[in-house]
Amino acid sequence: MPDRLYLYDTTLRDGQQTQGVQFSTPEKIRIAQALDALGLDHIEGGWPGANPTDSAFFDAAPETRATMTAFGMTKRAGRSAENDDVLAAVLNANTPAVCLVGKTHDFHVTEALGITLDENLDNIRASIAHCVAQGREALFDAEHLFDGYKANPDYALACLRAARDAGARWIVLCDTNGGTLPDDIGRITAEVIAAGIPGDRLGIHTHNDTETAVAGALAAIMAGARQIQGTLNGLGERCGNANLTTLIPTLLLKEPYASRFETGITHDGLRGLTRISRMLDDILNRVPMRQAPYVGASAFAHKAGLHASAIVKNPATYEHIDPAMVGNARIIPMSNQAGQSNLRQRLSDMGLDVPRDHPALPAILEEIKAREDQGYSYDTAQASFELLARRALGDMPRFFEVKRYKVTVERRKNKYDRMVSLSEAVVVVKIGEDKMLSVSESMDEAGTDRGPVNALAKALAKDLGPYQRYIDDIRLVDFKVRITQGGTEAVTRVIIDSEDGTGRRWSTVGVSANIVDASFEALIDAVMWKLVRDGAPAT
Repeated sequence: MPDRLYLYDTTLRDGQQTQGVQFSTPEKIRIAQALDALGLDHIEGGWPGANPTDSAFFDAAPETRATMTAFGMTKRAGRSAENDDVLAAVLNANTPAVCLVGKTHDFHVTEALGITLDENLDNIRASIAHCVAQGREALFDAEHLFDGYKANPDYALACLRAARDAGARWIVLCDTNGGTLPDDIGRITAEVIAAGIPGDRLGIHTHNDTETAVAGALAAIMAGARQIQGTLNGLGERCGNANLTTLIPTLLLKEPYASRFETGITHDGLRGLTRISRMLDDILNRVPMRQAPYVGASAFAHKAGLHASAIVKNPATYEHIDPAMVGNARIIPMSNQAGQSNLRQRLSDMGLDVPRDHPALPAILEEIKAREDQGYSYDTAQASFELLARRALGDMPRFFEVKRYKVTVERRKNKYDRMVSLSEAVVVVKIGEDKMLSVSESMDEAGTDRGPVNALAKALAKDLGPYQRYIDDIRLVDFKVRITQGGTEAVTRVIIDSEDGTGRRWSTVGVSANIVDASFEALIDAVMWKLVRDGAPAT
């Protein structure tokens, strides 16, 4: 029978230690529910008492199948566990499990805590015993374990035994500085087990400071540890924690892990992994990392013509798994390196089956290469490529025509004698025989100018007559600008990522010597693609 591995998520605490990340309580609830649906065993909700958000989360924590866990630290020296207010705040969260961090490196005990080694052992022993006496599942995060073991293995093991003897269900070996390489993690984990700490009570907690957190976690479980701690998208302090969006599919789909271990995550649950990963980025207002393993937008992108040709014949030629297994999708990008295999495969993905001898195929390739020479990039702007191809194939519906637009930017002093700017846009479109004029400014609810491109986007989307219902849920999620030629004749390329209410994302491109004009071209493509994909009627 496969060994059971237990997955422990620390996104809501370790993830919140990422520079620039601060979850609200409703966001933490939403993430916890998604983690629970995925099938995690433990969800660490935060450190109650450490900040108002974490305390509020535990007051409103959702019901979960996963074991909700509160995080804290062992008691302080000089007081009993029963009278330590920090430990009390953790227990008062009333979670079924409690994870306490304690020092296992003698250097940190004497230098950081300023106490004796025996006092630290007593703190560990008394804190874990107190949690167990309260009926909680107790976990001990052995901080700096690997560094401590290298410096003083006898003392590091004494700390682990103190937690074990006090009743800790899990003793988690932490590579807190993230500098221990996988071979050492595997070796030390095996030596800890040989010294009397059972593997089925051992966990692993790695950081990514050497880009080996996932490899380190895998080394630990192959050595006998049976719990893995990590975060979604590898969030965490400094370089992040072990990335569960990489670890989970590796455990379920790759040998020797798939046949040797089982987890609480089903293959049906695994198909939601990409959606959950991107949901987290959306909450953080981050652009998802395209090159992320398994869940990245480029994880199954095949740009070279040789690769695309082979993929058409058999996807296994250049894909290590079926992207659908993790909820992702294959992409055959279009670029100036593309051949007819890429083109026909990409057209097929769009729902257009075009014969090999169709006269539009070489024309499309030539236009792509010519336009990329002008500064366009269809490698990432798949939606703009689709519109280009449909026009060449005579399959592009006519929705509306932009007759003109105008943008003004005014800089003036406000009533508080402060210099402020205001952008206003006018867009005139023709739909059938009707002309429609829309005006919008870029001021947000806080009275801040969001710029001319924002004003244009709002004006374009303000009134498209019969098409309004198709575009009301479009929102701009990323805006990238690149200068493709230097000097006074510089050409600007703008890539816009858009998203609709279903979570569908698409990218469009515009190129011009004028950044506003390039942006507007990409905006128009974004609206046109949405109308095509939603089956809006032509005029």
